[in-house]
Amino acid sequence: MMTTSPLFHSLIQSTLRIRRQILYGATLSYRTQTHTQDVKKTIPIVQEKEEFILFGAGPAKLPKEVIRTAQSELLDYAGTHQSILEISHRSAEFMALNNATIQKAKDLLNIPDNYKVLFMQGGGTGMFSAIPMNLIGKTGKADYIVTGQWSAKAAKEAQKHGKINQVYPKLDKYGKIPEQGSWKMDPEAAYVYYCANETVDGVEFQEIPETNGVPLIGDMSSNIFSRPIDVSKV
Repeated sequence: MMTTSPLFHSLIQSTLRIRRQILYGATLSYRTQTHTQDVKKTIPIVQEKEEFILFGAGPAKLPKEVIRTAQSELLDYAGTHQSILEISHRSAEFMALNNATIQKAKDLLNIPDNYKVLFMQGGGTGMFSAIPMNLIGKTGKADYIVTGQWSAKAAKEAQKHGKINQVYPKLDKYGKIPEQGSWKMDPEAAYVYYCANETVDGVEFQEIPETNGVPLIGDMSSNIFSRPIDVSKV
């Protein structure tokens, strides 16, 4: 027979109370003990603010409907009585969400059937190493189109894994993309890498670079889904 201590019971009750208060937008009050005193703290729950316009180069403002749906399901996702942050990644509910998200990505970008959709940790920066470690081995060489700080960091990291060719001399100042006719591509490159949107330097490709059949890797972590993309070229 399992029994619970008063402390454990109190913790459970406090957790349920906080969840209820978050759900209904109340003000949270709780006590915390220090070595010398018992301190009461109050945390106001942030209510919905008035409309504003966001001009962020990377993160985008989400529709209110999306935020409200995420808020309403955060404490009880799909009737599981658990948050999406708490359920097992092997559970039927999570797998259904994962598969549905993959299908939506395929639909939105018209992704061909010979492509796989993978959700990777680390973002664009994490891929700086993962891409050459997995793809450069064919020839040990790769072409990098360096148009800003992000692609420069990617090229620097890739140098640890093979010979990197920057397709044109280093620019004195970022802010433009040299004409593709001036690029010097390595015919033995295993792939070509570019950053579609350099958020720090304000440089965005309006067209997908032509690589004449060489696999193209595009860092689109800041502008993917912002417009149609011919995925068959990337």
